Amino acid sequence: MSTGPPERGLTRPLTRVPAPALFVTSGIAQYSGAALAVGLFALAPPHTVGWARALVSAVVLLVLIRPWRTPWTRSTLRQTGLFGVVLVVMNMLFYIAIHYLPLGAAVAIEFAGPVLVAAWGSRHLRGRIAVLLAAAGVAAISLVGLRWDEVGEAGIGPMLLGLACAVGAGTTWAWYMVLAGRIAAVRDGQASLAVGTSIAVVLLAPVAAPWAAPLVTSGAGIWLAVLGVGVLSSVIPYVLDQVAIVRLGTAAFALLNALLPATATVVGLLALQQRPTVGEIAGLVAISVAVALAPRKRALGPDGA
Repeated sequence: MSTGPPERGLTRPLTRVPAPALFVTSGIAQYSGAALAVGLFALAPPHTVGWARALVSAVVLLVLIRPWRTPWTRSTLRQTGLFGVVLVVMNMLFYIAIHYLPLGAAVAIEFAGPVLVAAWGSRHLRGRIAVLLAAAGVAAISLVGLRWDEVGEAGIGPMLLGLACAVGAGTTWAWYMVLAGRIAAVRDGQASLAVGTSIAVVLLAPVAAPWAAPLVTSGAGIWLAVLGVGVLSSVIPYVLDQVAIVRLGTAAFALLNALLPATATVVGLLALQQRPTVGEIAGLVAISVAVALAPRKRALGPDGA
């Protein structure tokens, strides 16, 4: 999501860094944070780790952005709160998905949601092809790519839950895109992200905080890991994308997003030893091409991971 010129707020020191370098750094940071989060699932449920990520992000953004300097009304607070809840729920669903699915597969399926929204109703051939490729990619990953014959004693239930949450993350990502576009058109997106995330952390605490005790009581190493997840997955990508999308333009930014499912797969391979199957690779390629072909009305930024 983009708001204002890149020299504003947190983005000012980054104006001389090449935009493609910022984009690549953002993607690597985001999925490195996701890989780090996987290691925390042994201590707390995935949705709680996602909530803890949002808590860290909210605190850091409040300190850096100081959104209280922006005027707020009840109406803008309600809209911003909804925006924040959708964003945090999206990330909680994504973390549940990567608990049961390979990182690259979950990211690719999540990307299909925004692609379908961007291309829905398109009268151009490329839009229709994007829809077909996104659907084919999801089918390739879900039906062929995943190792259904290695589900173990738990059966197929966990894998089905992972698929459902990946689809849910893609759906909420599409909703997030709509809300982000409306907010960016009328007010400071940085302040809205800080306030919206803070509101969401409070509202969603009852469904996540009761399981967070091990993240607090397990020592400084775990605290640093939680901090790393929040900074790598939320703060760094958002700040860098603020610059990249403005300087690259929506079309180039959206095109580069086609590389992100592959980036997630590489991070999953290197950090988590998750070797993709032929079906996963085929689905990833199909969805990446769909991202590249999708209409450019909104940038498919990596905020969902």
